[in-house]
Amino acid sequence: MAIRFMSRRGYATGALALSAALALSACGSSSTGDNSSGGPSAAASSSAAGGVQLVSPGKLTTCTNLPYPPFQSKDASGKVVGFDVDMIDLAAKKLGVTQEIVDIDFDSIKGGAALNAGKCDVAAAGMTITEDRKQHLDFSAPYFDEVLGLVTKKGAGVTSLEDAKAKNLSVGVQAGTTSLELAKKAGIEAKEFKDSGKELLALQSGQVDVVVQDLPVVLEWMKKPAVSSAFELAGQVPTHAQYGFATKKGNTALLKVINDALAEAVKDGTWAADYQKWMSQAPVSTPSPTS
Repeated sequence: MAIRFMSRRGYATGALALSAALALSACGSSSTGDNSSGGPSAAASSSAAGGVQLVSPGKLTTCTNLPYPPFQSKDASGKVVGFDVDMIDLAAKKLGVTQEIVDIDFDSIKGGAALNAGKCDVAAAGMTITEDRKQHLDFSAPYFDEVLGLVTKKGAGVTSLEDAKAKNLSVGVQAGTTSLELAKKAGIEAKEFKDSGKELLALQSGQVDVVVQDLPVVLEWMKKPAVSSAFELAGQVPTHAQYGFATKKGNTALLKVINDALAEAVKDGTWAADYQKWMSQAPVSTPSPTS
């Protein structure tokens, strides 16, 4: 099923496919925790919640890569909040446990190493579903359309990676992301940064002339006067890809809970409300799951 909606603040439109999930019922309540020092080891005792084996008793442990607003970032109190956090909280609630956030390198997430090592149960990192990543991870139904944004100094006259290459400008991307792959396809040897925060700092300090990052993240940057006064969203690149949450290969029980939570969130309006909350705009249309 294809759903078209405006991406954040109306800057772009995209296609989102969201499949109905298999039902798996449970009950309970949820809250979001933060654990930036690391998660449980592979040897940590596991527990069952709603028929799902968890790496830490009473917790649904989520690996992410901070900061990545509006999907995951720390608020003033240090709590990790965001669109992805809210969505995974729904799965935690179905299991009757709380969500624990683990901040970890994105490379460890996308390749499945963190999940395989028992550091977390699920990966939620604004992560694009790709065929390569499917070799290492099992993905949920798509829940968000990917559009990339190009950021440059104001008046740079660059609206695409082709422009950047023609002007011999340096390009920065977040390591291990689809932005890196896009730069490679354009014949650009991009500079890689560990996270989105370091990528932005590189732009502001003049280490790079252009950065490519997911559009919702770019729009969060632009809310800061220090950024918007000197830089601009110079171009957009719809990739026709979608984000998904991921579990360890073969963890079908947890994946069903996540898919069911997503489908219910779309059906009862929670998905649209959270989209409005974090993207500052309501989607043009809301998916209608059949389950």
